[in-house]
Amino acid sequence: MARTKEFDPAAALQAALELFWQRGYEATSMADLVEHLGIARASIYATFGSKHELYLRALRHYSETRDPTLLEELSQPGPALPAVRALVRRFAAEAAGDDERRGCFVTNTAVELAPLDPDAARRVEASWDHLEAGLTTALLRARAQGELPDGRDPRQLARMLLVLLQGIRVVGKAGGDQDRARDAAEQALALLDRAPAGLTP
Repeated sequence: MARTKEFDPAAALQAALELFWQRGYEATSMADLVEHLGIARASIYATFGSKHELYLRALRHYSETRDPTLLEELSQPGPALPAVRALVRRFAAEAAGDDERRGCFVTNTAVELAPLDPDAARRVEASWDHLEAGLTTALLRARAQGELPDGRDPRQLARMLLVLLQGIRVVGKAGGDQDRARDAAEQALALLDRAPAGLTP
């Protein structure tokens, strides 16, 4: 009979996520994980694989937990632009109020690992695709409901907002002027109300 695990894998994964999120991939050693999770090194390897595999599982868990919530926020019935504005402003507020400077785990991965790690890059792209699709759908609804001028391209606007949101998260993690993220967010949102050049006098 197989021996029952003496720890909760889900709780251990969440603990690993928190440690990676706080320190980053390179600055977190297996010894750090053993101490933080309170699990023997052999048990970590047997359950999750290498440090890299554990990191990717933590990243997937983070995305699977948060990405559906973002889609839900953007897909509420009724006017669509208020939901888009609320999402952008929430990102800016979270960045400005991030006293621990943890940032976003996906964005942190994009900066630290994605340039050299194809597996991490794919996970980052999947999360960004998810958010871009949600924004595009919401902006399509906004245009169909007359909230957005007909000449605006919802997908291009969604991509602009996606890049803005990632930049906001990087700025928030770096610290500095807390109004910078808020001001950038408001300028981007103002673009949603403007007709394309040449369509208005």
